[in-house]
Amino acid sequence: MLLKDLTWPEVKALDFDKFVVILPTGSFEQHGPHLPFTTDTDIASAVASGIERALPKQILLAPTLWPGLSTHHMQFPGTLDVPQPVYIQLITELGKSLASMGAKKVFILNGHGGNDTPLRAALRELKSAVPATRFVFASYWTIAAKTLREVRESELGGVGHACEMETSIMLHLCPDRVKMDRAVRDGPTHTDIYRQADMQYGRPVFFVNEFHEVTKSGVIGYPDLATAEKGKRFLDGIVKEVTTFVEHFLTWDS
Repeated sequence: MLLKDLTWPEVKALDFDKFVVILPTGSFEQHGPHLPFTTDTDIASAVASGIERALPKQILLAPTLWPGLSTHHMQFPGTLDVPQPVYIQLITELGKSLASMGAKKVFILNGHGGNDTPLRAALRELKSAVPATRFVFASYWTIAAKTLREVRESELGGVGHACEMETSIMLHLCPDRVKMDRAVRDGPTHTDIYRQADMQYGRPVFFVNEFHEVTKSGVIGYPDLATAEKGKRFLDGIVKEVTTFVEHFLTWDS
């Protein structure tokens, strides 16, 4: 069920005990010389729509929040940024709105790595502000780690940003918006375990880089390995794995 298609009396009549509300989050930021600014938002929206199609009577899908925390991409023209304190407040207020309409369980489905820290902070604020509503947050690639391992062909360093995975999914979703002739490999080349970069690698230490400090093109990974066929496999597997989590979340009592 899509929130955007309902009227307020229809929302008022919903039995929220039977629903998980999904709020997808993306970004509007550079994705190298070959992918559009809406890549994160497009992929998060596609994953969320796939879950809603799988569980139409148990999902209330909110519109995807397209701005994200993209401060680290601001050296690349066209990026639109919501700074961290503002983003925390934005998510907190949206969460309070969802709780006010009756939501009992809310899943913030994230599609942009930069949103991770402020989303965690916003959940802390929401726990205090609306404790009767259960909020959970995850980025799709953490839940769908099995799919990423099985589908990717690249070594460590190949899946990061505008990479093999994101480029493949965009080739599947909207090939006319992908400029594969401009796709280049880029990103950190460290063998140092403390500084390697990959969507499936958790660094043992935390630090902050601006994106232009680690990539000239705006890419981290191997987009040249991307194919539309691989993109369908990535997306189908991600939707399946995240849907499995949502089915579990539906059973949580507290």
